Amino acid sequence: MAHFGSSVEYGLHCLLWLVGLEAEPTSSRDLAELQGVSPSFLAKIFPKLEKAGIVTASEGVRGGYRLARPAHEISFLDVVDAIEGRKAIFDCQNIRGRCAVFDDKPPKWAMDGTCAIHAVMLRAEKSMREELAQTSLADVAETFGRKAPASFGIDVQDWLNGRSQARSEARAEARAEATSKKRGKADA
Repeated sequence: MAHFGSSVEYGLHCLLWLVGLEAEPTSSRDLAELQGVSPSFLAKIFPKLEKAGIVTASEGVRGGYRLARPAHEISFLDVVDAIEGRKAIFDCQNIRGRCAVFDDKPPKWAMDGTCAIHAVMLRAEKSMREELAQTSLADVAETFGRKAPASFGIDVQDWLNGRSQARSEARAEARAEATSKKRGKADA
């Protein structure tokens, strides 16, 4: 079982698409379609990112999300904690005190200090959180940028702009149709 759910993966991927797009907000619906995920799924993630100060939202026809601060200031740990909340990777059940030989009365030596198994898990969690804290969105965006062809970023931006333009045109057409219907009723 994965410690972090798919929400973290999709959230990080969405945020990477926002790196370099600070000028124009991007709708969560477009980000969902870009990645082949349900818009309602992303609609649950973005309010958490907004509450954590990772993205800002704007409303209206040209509304959407943009990064709230520079990508180099947003760590993977910020995103994980925003989406999943801070939770331990291991939940020690103090099994060490349940040994049948102790007859429900574990000796002091068996219960002193942190459980040796839990101590290993705490160190592992500390290492993981340190790695996530020192890796920023900008770091991964740079790695991705070196891997993808230079034209790919332009293709994605053109795709997003086309989606936004199509929505604007559809709204304008709907307004014109509604106005025409009103005029038709007024003339009758």
